[in-house]
Amino acid sequence: MAVLTVEQHVDGVLAGDPAVLARTITLLESSSPARRADAQAVLAQLLPHSGGSLRVGITGVPGVGKSTFIDQLGLNLVEAGHKVAVLAVDPTSSRTGGSILGDKTRMERLSVSPGAFIRPSPAGATLGGVTRATRETVLVCEAAGFDVVLVETVGVGQSETVVADMVDFFLVLMLSGAGDDLQGIKKGILELADMIAVNKADGDNETRAQLAASDYRMALHLMTPASTTWTPPVLTCSVLSNTGLDELWRQVEIFREKTGATGEFEDRRRAQQVRWMWSMLDERLRDDLRSRPHLEHLLADLEAQVRSGAVTATTAVDSVWDAYVADR
Repeated sequence: MAVLTVEQHVDGVLAGDPAVLARTITLLESSSPARRADAQAVLAQLLPHSGGSLRVGITGVPGVGKSTFIDQLGLNLVEAGHKVAVLAVDPTSSRTGGSILGDKTRMERLSVSPGAFIRPSPAGATLGGVTRATRETVLVCEAAGFDVVLVETVGVGQSETVVADMVDFFLVLMLSGAGDDLQGIKKGILELADMIAVNKADGDNETRAQLAASDYRMALHLMTPASTTWTPPVLTCSVLSNTGLDELWRQVEIFREKTGATGEFEDRRRAQQVRWMWSMLDERLRDDLRSRPHLEHLLADLEAQVRSGAVTATTAVDSVWDAYVADR
């Protein structure tokens, strides 16, 4: 397959060509210096055409039915006239190969919809690399005309914070049985939430889902809201009966309207861009430090000394930094 020029990438993405879009994202994921230079040239031309989507992060407890939820929500949005891109952040991929490909096969209907695009995170990448690639993929999908970008957390732990820091709205999916579940929920995840949705609220489980929603509302009331404009709602929904999803999306749009009117929406995006800049700078400095062969033995030696207690971490950092600066 012939390598596309920068202009061919840009023209194809702006034309909404799904094949070129996929190849452009692959270009963004490349670690080759030459390919990265082309990727940045493509991004520079696409950047003025980005920013027009509503970026929604979605996480959920194990067994919550996240993939089927995204499948149904995405279909509803496509039917309403939206173009939907589904992306993933999977920090576990470097160890296990990730689960997003399995998730993609469970989004059977959305994956074949002409108004949707599903993209897994790059397998085998570090979390920093996945984060960079996903952030850049969001921009490219926006330039391709997608007005809704759903960013799914596939892994656990650190991925919630990572995704929350690249989206406009962060949705946390929960299950009924909140009395037990609340014990295992990290406070930090609830603090990140712009909305909590209790899924599988159907049949015999509907009453339990309503009770769980009440418990989650109480838990949120005990926390200081992250926004002065928005109080995170707690809703119930059912993918099985496709109920509650329209109201859920209406709340997302109300959020955009309210925070947009106060300037908070754009302020959040600007702050994210600055944090992204520092994150990439930190990553580049670490890569540069570890790429210097003569520092490899020093790092290994100091790591062993810190582990044994022979030197403090501060002393080790000073030694590494002095050697690094001397080599610049």
